[in-house]
Parts: sequence; C-alpha cells; structure tokens
Amino acid sequence: MRLLTEDAVLVCKHELGRVQVAASQHLVTINGRPLLVEADPEKKSIKGCPNTGATIKPCQLTLAVTGGYSDLLRVEGRRVCLDTVRGVTDGTPPGLVQYKVNTAGQDFVEEVG
Repeated sequence: MRLLTEDAVLVCKHELGRVQVAASQHLVTINGRPLLVEADPEKKSIKGCPNTGATIKPCQLTLAVTGGYSDLLRVEGRRVCLDTVRGVTDGTPPGLVQYKVNTAGQDFVEEVG
C-alpha cells in the first residue's frame, strides 16, 4: 500500500468529482511533497461531480474516512494515509456515495505489513 502525498488524486465514486486535498503537516515528505495524515482527506471540497438532477445533490464535501489509515506509521501522532483511504461524501443518496484514491501521488514508498 502506497503512502499518500498532497499530490494524491482522490475522487468521488462518479470519477469526475475531484477532492481538493491539502497536507496539514510538512515535517515528512516524499520527493519534496508532504505526506497526508489522519483527517487530511476529511471535510474537503469536491469539484466537478457530475451527479446532478432535480432531486440529486452532487458530491461537494468529503465526510469521515471509513478506512485506509496506517496502523503502523504516524507523523506527529496522526496516522499516515494509505492508497486504500475511502469514506463517504455529502452527495445523494446521503451516506452511501463514497470517495476513493485514484493515485497515491508518488510511486516510491509503500507500507508493507
């Protein structure tokens, strides 16, 4: 499982909605790019979700991560994000539309365990 950097691409399940991730720590980097840590993927804007309609709300915000934080690696006490990070968005139907990682933002460092 690869570690996520701020260059990671996270999308809603509709594939075109891109999560606007930002690293909250700058102590640990890979190839000069900060790692994402616990809570970085949460409460982030989603741009470009095509899921629209009269009674359909597009994905606009990420909610809680439901999996994908490292059990082994931490930075400043917060778990590192892996390429298995996933969670739900605020899109329709509520609590069912997920977001996921398309690319980790780097190809060098993996967690093996």
